[in-house]
Amino acid sequence: MRSLSVVNESLTTFALDFSLSAGVCGCCGALRPRYKRLVDNIFPEDPEDGLVKANMEKLTFYALSAPEKLDRIGAYLSERLSRDVARHRYGYVCIAMEALDQLLMACHCQSINLFVESFLKMVRKLLEADKPNLQILGTNSFVKFANIEEDTPSYHRSYDFFVSRFSEMCHSSYEDPDIRTKIRMAGIKGLQGVVRKTVNDELQANIWDPQHMDKIVPSLLFNLQSGEGTESRSPSPLQSSKKEKESPAELTERCFRELLGRAAYGNIKNAVTPVLMHLDNHSLWEGKTFAVRCFKIIMYSIQSQHSHLVIQQLLGHLDANSKSSATVRAGIVEVLLEAAAIAASGSVGPTVLEVFNTLLRHLRLSVDYELTGSYECTNIGTKIIKEHEERQLQEAVIRTIGSFANTLPTYQRSEVMLFIMGKIPIPGMHPTLPSTGSGPEGNRMIQVMLLKSLRQVTCGFQTTNMLTALPNSFLDPLLSFALQEDAEIRLLVLEILVSLIDRHDNLPKFSTISIISDISVLKLKVDKCSRQDNLFMKKHAQHLYRHIYLCCKEQSSVRPHFEKLYSLLALISMELANEEVVVDLIRVALALQDLALSSEEMLPVYNRCAVHALSSAYLNLISQLTTVPAFCQHVHEVIEMRQKESPYLLPEDVFIENPKIPKTLEKLEGELLFQQAKITEVLGGSGYNTERLATPYVPQFTDEDRLSKRKSIGETISLQVEVESRNSPEKEEVNENIKIYNTHRHIWLCSPVDSVGVEEQEKERRRQVVEKFQKAPFEEIAAHCGARATMLQSKLNQIFEITIRPPPSPSGTITSSYGQTQSRSVPVYEMKFPDLCVY
Repeated sequence: MRSLSVVNESLTTFALDFSLSAGVCGCCGALRPRYKRLVDNIFPEDPEDGLVKANMEKLTFYALSAPEKLDRIGAYLSERLSRDVARHRYGYVCIAMEALDQLLMACHCQSINLFVESFLKMVRKLLEADKPNLQILGTNSFVKFANIEEDTPSYHRSYDFFVSRFSEMCHSSYEDPDIRTKIRMAGIKGLQGVVRKTVNDELQANIWDPQHMDKIVPSLLFNLQSGEGTESRSPSPLQSSKKEKESPAELTERCFRELLGRAAYGNIKNAVTPVLMHLDNHSLWEGKTFAVRCFKIIMYSIQSQHSHLVIQQLLGHLDANSKSSATVRAGIVEVLLEAAAIAASGSVGPTVLEVFNTLLRHLRLSVDYELTGSYECTNIGTKIIKEHEERQLQEAVIRTIGSFANTLPTYQRSEVMLFIMGKIPIPGMHPTLPSTGSGPEGNRMIQVMLLKSLRQVTCGFQTTNMLTALPNSFLDPLLSFALQEDAEIRLLVLEILVSLIDRHDNLPKFSTISIISDISVLKLKVDKCSRQDNLFMKKHAQHLYRHIYLCCKEQSSVRPHFEKLYSLLALISMELANEEVVVDLIRVALALQDLALSSEEMLPVYNRCAVHALSSAYLNLISQLTTVPAFCQHVHEVIEMRQKESPYLLPEDVFIENPKIPKTLEKLEGELLFQQAKITEVLGGSGYNTERLATPYVPQFTDEDRLSKRKSIGETISLQVEVESRNSPEKEEVNENIKIYNTHRHIWLCSPVDSVGVEEQEKERRRQVVEKFQKAPFEEIAAHCGARATMLQSKLNQIFEITIRPPPSPSGTITSSYGQTQSRSVPVYEMKFPDLCVY
């Protein structure tokens, strides 16, 4: 009986246990794990009621109290979310994601990594769904997660899927435009979150790798291009309206700026290369607007010390596209122009000259393409060149060279000027310069383009010491171009000289030639000539005067040439003038008047009138600068007389659109001319050098005339042997000495002729000298000059031997043929000194 009761009790216990295990464990929440019960309690019966906040607080407290349970909580939430997604119970999906977000924000313990894995798994599940709302929900949760700074690193987490999926969402083509915009914006925010999460964590996957950048950057550019109409206004669009900030283009720009702002030195290349590829693949260089906008964003966003890396990449890309169409190359160059303007700190890298070398190489290449008309391309064979497109490219390159130069300090700009000058083909000076293969026309075009580049570089150039900034190696070849027959080249040289000398922005006040009654209205900025400026003028003044004179003598000179000559004379007076320079400038102005009067120069009537007008305008200016009342009065009287009787000798009637000049210019004399004798008298009374003022200015002949290949070299030679006599009695003695010198010079140079009067004989000899230098071969002229130099040297040696006693020499004495001992002079480098004297 007792055993039966024990059996019944055991059966009852088993049945109870079975019922509990079968029913209670499946239905009764009291026996479930606590973390599951807490998770289940946050879900309401009706999903529209939202998350149960009180129960969520309990779950959060439990997670903070028992952090080892976080991974289980995350796994269980993930399981529920996957089941709800499959059953299309999207309300519960939203509640689960909200719960995950709150747990992430609250928990920062060391065991959060496993919980994050569950979280990312749930986000991935949402991003893989077809529903746009789920994709946007998952993206928003990921962005919240990206803003969390984790306490512990993760060694195994991967974001490759998220980069690919967010990039794909950026290119969404959903039918509904509103939903498409939301999906694209979600993709942009997702990429921004990936960057924030990984860019500063060395243990994470390197987001700067090309495999990631090749997805992120094109996705951003795709959305940026959709808002191309809104131009980037400033380095950071903080002033945008709320509506603009909600557009994909504005959101993309902020994301792109943030990405570039986080780029370190070694990552700039990986960030910029996809931009170049995107612009290539979609032919966006030709429009230039979008390409310029992209690189404005890049240059404003990166750290300023990294600017030169972007410029170097653009230069390399320009080289890679050397055989692309002119519009593509021009687009790259325009972007370079904008990039250089933004890099105002002058950070163009250690290879400054390489930047200019690349630009000049492409300038020369463009000239070759223009001259040949076509070039061979590996992909499409022969490509025909459009001349106007190449011209646009050339102008863009020249502007870019100037833009780069403006970012450089003075000493580097001087180096660039020398570098460009060394690239210009100069006949006779650079015979080994590689030829364009197109003959003289190619050389001329290269000269013009490089001089235009040089003009851009010198624009705004200011230096305190012109002697070191403008050495002979630069000025000599530059001035040689002033003797070219080509009017365009001469004008470019004058513009360069004017830019170099103008250091106080006085140039705009002399842009036109006019008679100014009172120069005080111009408000000129004049500083005292420094010691360095005085040395510069002592070294180069005569070259400058000579080229001014010869430019006026050119028959092809037109109004712009005379205006630049006037500006050059005026600026020399402002910037570089001392008493000696002022005297020389007055002599040059009077020599120009004589040049216009000379009948042997065969100048057209317009040129004669223009030279007279130039001379009168400059003498009017210099007379007021010297502040000598008598000088000003004489100039004013001549100008008044010209206004009454010969207005065509003044700039107001010459340098206008329709010049008012006569068909022939009669012989001028008397009160219509500026009198050198009177000017010498009035200036001598004020302390100026009267002897120098009374000496007519005559330019000297140098090798530049031969190198410049002028039509008539003899014309320049004749300037040495021709000095027109003055009518004033004060200078008869000076002129007579000059005549005697010229007569003896001609007698020595030329063979004798029958004497038929002194004047006829002198004219004939002068003609023979001119004819000889015009027609004789260069070797004969060189041999003749060499013989003269040898004779002069021998005479000098004789004089030195007579006047200078040779020093005693350690080599001892020698015995002459008369039995006398003489000291023999030994050069210092042949002397032998004792060992104690040498160290």
